[in-house]
Amino acid sequence: MTSPSTFIVALANETATANLMADLALLIGAGDVITLSGDLGAGKTAAARALIRHVADDPEIEVPSPTFTLAQSYDLAPYPLIHADLYRINDASELEEIGLSPLPEGVVALIEWPERAPGAMPPDRIDIALSHRPALGSTARAAEITGHGKSAAQVARLEALRQFLTAASYIEAKRQRMAGDASTRSYARLYRGDQPVILMNSPKRPDGPAIYGGKSYSAGVHLAEDVRPFVAIDNGLREHGLSAPVIHHADLDAGFLITEDFGREGFVEGDPPHPIAERYETAADTLALLHREALPDELPIAPQITYAIPTFDIDAMLVEIGLMLEWYLPDRDAVPSDAAREEFVTQWRDLLGKTDALPKTWVLRDFHSPNLIWLTERSETSRVGIIDFQDAVLGPAAYDLVSLLQDARIDVPEQLELTLLTRYIKARHASDNTFNPAGFAESYAIMSAQRNTRLLGTFARLNRRDGKPQYLRHQPRIWTYLTRSLAHPVLGGIRGWYDAHVPPPQG
Repeated sequence: MTSPSTFIVALANETATANLMADLALLIGAGDVITLSGDLGAGKTAAARALIRHVADDPEIEVPSPTFTLAQSYDLAPYPLIHADLYRINDASELEEIGLSPLPEGVVALIEWPERAPGAMPPDRIDIALSHRPALGSTARAAEITGHGKSAAQVARLEALRQFLTAASYIEAKRQRMAGDASTRSYARLYRGDQPVILMNSPKRPDGPAIYGGKSYSAGVHLAEDVRPFVAIDNGLREHGLSAPVIHHADLDAGFLITEDFGREGFVEGDPPHPIAERYETAADTLALLHREALPDELPIAPQITYAIPTFDIDAMLVEIGLMLEWYLPDRDAVPSDAAREEFVTQWRDLLGKTDALPKTWVLRDFHSPNLIWLTERSETSRVGIIDFQDAVLGPAAYDLVSLLQDARIDVPEQLELTLLTRYIKARHASDNTFNPAGFAESYAIMSAQRNTRLLGTFARLNRRDGKPQYLRHQPRIWTYLTRSLAHPVLGGIRGWYDAHVPPPQG
């Protein structure tokens, strides 16, 4: 059984309490339970209100005390949340009447006065005991934070985060929540004066089952398992003149970074969002500039510490493509026979052999609108701020151009895609007369089919395994991109397989 993890925080005022709860919010997720105990006036509701407002990213949202309603629900962007007050509970059996026994699945539960029903509290939880500290001032409090069961690791990480922020002189900075992504990372803006910075929480990726040739999925496809690859690739991009964020403070072992904030200027506009053509042109130029250089396969992280960039080999690409068989097809009630599965893998192995034989460059892997920031004050390709590249590998140059021009989250018109593909090819050929436009176009089609096949499976998995149905809305767009790429003659054989076995997504 996991031993509890405990530490104590001195809170001089409500701002300090709000900062503590914002730090906790960075580390929790759906299913977590936080209890708040202490005497009347100890600050339980103030702490709950601070966490709810931070997660809602709305300092004005009304958060009444649930003393009389017993439970108040909030439908927040990252997860639903229940704020409960058990002060008026006489017996734990009453919790069932108000929908708190058992606790609903997939929510964050904030529970005041847990001592009124101690037997109903789950074994995995975070307890925050608040107490007055009059000797330090009328508004001063102390918070004793204890993690039980699986939550002990979260509390230990919270303590490490607070130590990191203290060492970096950001412990008193104002926090602002930032939207997360499909990864285990989370982010917040820190304000200390006029210039904000970004706090990245990048815990080590948990190992999954070793079902891919004796490796977990993340190891099989070479996803970053800690923060070191981010630091290495960041150094490499900046060394080659590209705009990656400056890293101000780092704890490589714990996985905390404080980096430059590129702001909020994106590459799309409108509702529904569509590409800003000029910015997409500059992003395509950025890739052409990067790909014409001879790039190292090993990069420095810190003095006497280097990182070898993994190769995006055929086996890794096949593991990704396999998500189609594992998740997308079962989701559409279309499970192929063993013979059909074998044919799928055989045809893909042959296709990927064509791209595997090409010169390799840095593949940043998610070079698309959510990860690109427009830096108006800079010039030329330096205006493209790149913020997500920790999963970079050595592979075909076409892959990142596909990521950009077949953006999974917004519609890129086919004419704009073709215009920018031509722009990239011309730029590459102008700097290298050995560059083969036809060969690149073939590679582009193969990488498009590979990436979009993987995305159909990934988004089905995010829905079924991770409870994130919002990603399903992108599947029709991905299907459109996939259909475009399968029209290339080099994909004629595999196109027949898709026609026979792969139904289009719903919606």
